[in-house]
Amino acid sequence: MKVIVSKTYEEMCAKAARIIAAQLTLKPDSVLGLATGSTPVGIYKELIRKYEEGRLDFSEVTTVNLDEYVGLSGENDQSYRYFMNHNLFDHVNIPKEYTYVPSGVAEDPEDECENYDLLIQQLGGVDMQLLGIGGNGHIGFNEPADSFAEGTHLTDLTESTIQANSRFFEKDSDVPRRAITMGIGTIMQARKILLVANGESKAKAIYDTLYGPVTPQVPASILRFHPDVTVLVDEAAFKLVAEKE
Repeated sequence: MKVIVSKTYEEMCAKAARIIAAQLTLKPDSVLGLATGSTPVGIYKELIRKYEEGRLDFSEVTTVNLDEYVGLSGENDQSYRYFMNHNLFDHVNIPKEYTYVPSGVAEDPEDECENYDLLIQQLGGVDMQLLGIGGNGHIGFNEPADSFAEGTHLTDLTESTIQANSRFFEKDSDVPRRAITMGIGTIMQARKILLVANGESKAKAIYDTLYGPVTPQVPASILRFHPDVTVLVDEAAFKLVAEKE
């Protein structure tokens, strides 16, 4: 596991974008696993800038997103499909039919989960998976649990995650309580993983991921068993690790 510390969020995003750009340069038809949330926004802005400058081409890229809220259609401005369109896909030359996000309004959510894992297999697997991390150590919507979930699955969101997401919704009752998410097993099958975190609120999750026991109570800790993980953090997110060292 390689850890890269940046002074600022902006510097961290620039480094992450360079790593993703290098992946696309080496393999223009890469399958990218993408994440949502506030942390990746700056990374997507950097990728868009590189595209606009003519230094990056998305025409052969395929993307698969980690998760989606149950009950939200892609037209809902709080859905992750909408987020990805708004923050990346609408601004680069990636064919929309090559961008995949689980359907939050699938008639049979269990079938949607099975089909999503099958899709990833048919694509040949994920070449590089971008991950954020929750304050409780979750990746995707794999919340602290008694065991590591393997495949894409339905999950109930924890109260801490619901509260963290509530700032994006008009009222608390609008915040989704369930999601479809790639499982830990699906994430771990990616050939490369890029984990990003910024801010002091992520400091304990980063410390536990890097130095705590590998446990489903800190889902991101399993990444220590992956052969190719890069962790990009700003100084605030690295604070507890720096104090230990």
